Parts: sequence; C-alpha cells; structure tokens
Amino acid sequence: MRYGQFCPVAKAAEILGERWTLLIVREILMGGRRFNELQRGLGGISTALLTSRLKSLEEQGMVIRRRVSGQKSFEYYPTQACEALLPVLISLGEWGICWAKHTLLDEDFDVEFLMFYLERSVDPSAIPGSSAIIRFLFTDLQEQRDWWLVITDREVDLCLRDPGRDVDVYFTGTVRTMHDVWMGERTYRDAMKSGDLNVQGDPALTRNIRAWLKPSVFENAPRTPEATAG
Repeated sequence: MRYGQFCPVAKAAEILGERWTLLIVREILMGGRRFNELQRGLGGISTALLTSRLKSLEEQGMVIRRRVSGQKSFEYYPTQACEALLPVLISLGEWGICWAKHTLLDEDFDVEFLMFYLERSVDPSAIPGSSAIIRFLFTDLQEQRDWWLVITDREVDLCLRDPGRDVDVYFTGTVRTMHDVWMGERTYRDAMKSGDLNVQGDPALTRNIRAWLKPSVFENAPRTPEATAG
C-alpha cells in the first residue's frame, strides 16, 4: 500500500495501515513470540493472513524471525523500530478509552481474549509457594463457563478443563465485570461490594490481587477527555 506522499504520517501508514498490522505489533510488543501465541491474541485472523503480515513486517525491518533451537518453528522479536511504537500504541489505546468507548458492543467482550490476557498478566514470582490454581466462573455464559489458570514452577497455563487440583482462588462474575476490574474501570473492592464479583480463597492471594494478577497497562489511563481551557 502506497500513498505517494512525503508526509511522515502517510509513510508510517504504508507500513502499519493494513488491517491487523497494528494488532500484530501489539502482540509482539506484549511478549508474543510463537506463531500460535500471536494467533491466540488475534482471534479472528487467518493463518495465511498472519503469515503474510509477519513477512511484510519482517521485510520492513519491524520484526526479526529466529528459528527455535532444535525445532522447525520460529519466534518473532521486535526490532528497535518496532519497540519505538510502544508509547504510540499506548497513546492510541488511551485515545480509544476516551473517544471510542461508545463503539464497544456486547460481542466485543470475548472471554477467550480476556482469559488470554489474564494468563499473560499473572506474575508467578508473586505467588506464595511454587504453584496455584485460579478458577474463573463466568455467570453470563451458557457454554464454557469455567476457566482455570494453572501456575506451576513459575509457568502459567490456561485450562478449559478442571485440572483436578485444589483451587486457591475462585472468581465468580460476568465477563464484563472481570474486564472492568482488570482494565481499571472499577476496583475489585467496588465490584465485590456491589455483588457483581465474588472472590474467595487463600487470604494470602485474595488480600492483594493486583500484586500477582497485574492490571492492564491502561489501568490509570484517563477515562474522559481532558477539558480545554477557554
């Protein structure tokens, strides 16, 4: 895609303006490395399109592809040019919180995408001991209501079936409520006090959830546009 203009915005858009490209950059900057991991974070993208976009980003000097030692698979790493986009993406997300929130639809609150990011947000080093089981029950879902995060030996895995071990923390509420507290729209205390969220389990984990379940990078982003002086 070329605009035929010397404007730096146009030149940046030639690299980043294709559908899915910015979200692929988002996933790589958030730590996604394997093809399957990137695809999980993108949801609706096809394998062929993700392959094409990654190849384009590699050609543009945004991504480096490296073969995994002893395997046929590859990992993708951001270049300096790609890393320089992180504050741009954060600013874009903050703009979206202020100016595009009205476009959110019920179907945008995808539980699989939410759980993928909750999995990514767990800090195993903040979990007392070497393991924990966190269970989420989403009361507004008809299918696949239960999800588990399994922390073992500093690794975090998302499970769709009961791992058969004692649960350390139970979260019960709607997908929207869990989204709101993780994104910083509401506090855990407010959601629990209102009855929208129920949290039970080991006090060492439930007393300060944000110590081990890190909030979104947009937790402290402004929720309304700043008033202009005049």
